[in-house]
Amino acid sequence: MREIVLDTKTTGFEPSEGHRLVEIGCVELENYMPTGRTLQLYINPERDVPAEAVSVHGLDNAFLDDKPVFAEVAGEFMDFINGGRIVAHNAEFDVKFLNHELGKLGYPPFRSKNVLDTLAIARKKFPGSPASLDALCRRFGIDNSNRTLHGALLDSEILAEVYLELIGGRQHGMSLDNNTEENKTTQKSASPQTQTIKKREFLSPRAHQPNEQEIAAHKAMLDQLKNPLWDNRKSSAEKARPKNFN
Repeated sequence: MREIVLDTKTTGFEPSEGHRLVEIGCVELENYMPTGRTLQLYINPERDVPAEAVSVHGLDNAFLDDKPVFAEVAGEFMDFINGGRIVAHNAEFDVKFLNHELGKLGYPPFRSKNVLDTLAIARKKFPGSPASLDALCRRFGIDNSNRTLHGALLDSEILAEVYLELIGGRQHGMSLDNNTEENKTTQKSASPQTQTIKKREFLSPRAHQPNEQEIAAHKAMLDQLKNPLWDNRKSSAEKARPKNFN
C-alpha cells in the first residue's frame, strides 16, 4: 500500500477561470508509514497572483517569477506519484487543478478510485463537527503552530499525521518529526525508514505442581462447601441411571 499525501496551492478557485497551480507538496506513505520521501515544487503560474491568494500561502509573483512552469516539473511530479493512491483534504479541489494541468500535457487524469478524501472521512467520522485541517489538528493534539502560512509541503506533512489518526491512530514510529532536514526537501531515491527488530527473550518454565500443604489446604476448603455443584451433578446422574431388574 503506497500512498501520496498531497496538497496544492493555487492562484484562485477555478482552473476554468484561468487560475493555476503555484505549489505542490507531497509526502510518501508506505503501509501507513512515512518513508521520509517528500516532494515540494514551486511553479510559475504565468499570470498574476491575486492579493487574496498571497495572503493565504505567501507566494507572490516576485517569488514565483524565476520558478519553472508546470510543464517543466510535470514529469518529476508524475515520477513521484508513480501509481500511488493520492490522499488529500478536500481532494476534489486539488485533483481538478492537477487534471487540468496534466490534461494539457497529454497525461491521463487521476481517477476517483485512486483518490482518498480525508475531508469526507472526517465528516463521516465526526458528523456535525468542524472538519478543517486546523480543527482536526486540535482534535488529535497535532502541533500545527508552524502553520502561519498555508504551504503545500507543510500542509501535506500535517495532513499525513491527521490521516493516520483518522484511520485508527498513530503507532510508535509513525511520527513525521524524525525526518531529517535533508528528507524535508525534494528526494527521489531516499531509503525507507528502517525498523529495529529486538530478539525476544524467553523465561525458563517453572514448576506448577502443588505441594502436600497446598493439596491439604485445597481439600479443607472443599470440605467447607455446602451442596457443591459437582455433587448435584453426581446425584442427578445416579437418578438417571436405569435400574437393574432380576
